This record gives sequence, C-alpha cells and structure tokens, in this order.
Amino acid sequence: MVKLEFYDPSGGIEVTQPHAPRLDSLAGKRIGIVTNEQWQAFRTLPLLKQLFEKDFPGIEVLPIDAFPQGNALIGDEETARLVKKSGVDAVIIGNAA
Repeated sequence: MVKLEFYDPSGGIEVTQPHAPRLDSLAGKRIGIVTNEQWQAFRTLPLLKQLFEKDFPGIEVLPIDAFPQGNALIGDEETARLVKKSGVDAVIIGNAA
C-alpha cells in the first residue's frame, strides 16, 4: 500500500501578528507615506496626501519622498528606523503594481 501526504497550499489561517492599533481619529495627526514607487505611485500618493489634508483639517501628511522609496528599501531596517524617528502617528504603505 502506498501512503501519500498532501500539504495544504493555502498557508496559515490564524493571525500570528496583528496589525497596529487603529487611530481613533485623524484630527491633529501626523501621517507618513512609504512607497515602493510602482505603477502611478508618483501620481496617486500626492493626490491622496492632498485629499487627506483637504478632508481632515489639522492633519499633517508628510511628502512621499520623506522616507526611502522603492521595493529594495521599504522593508529595510533603516527605513523602519527613519519612520519611527519621524514621530508619525500612522503610515500609509503605498504598494502598487
């Protein structure tokens, strides 16, 4: 008799690392943007910054070039250090493709 083993390719189904807690409000918050510079990010992310600042008075959204950009840099420890050092309350991760 032949014994076959099958593996579930769907990956893990339980959450092992939760997302950061959500902000209760955007009023007076400082928001950073980290981008991989993929398709149209140079258009969409500045527009997103403009819309946030229009819709939420008192919010500060840092420019998209405030942190290192590109696939090779957004997951880098130095980028994480710079984001933490900046004192932002939240970060928008702009991954597009």
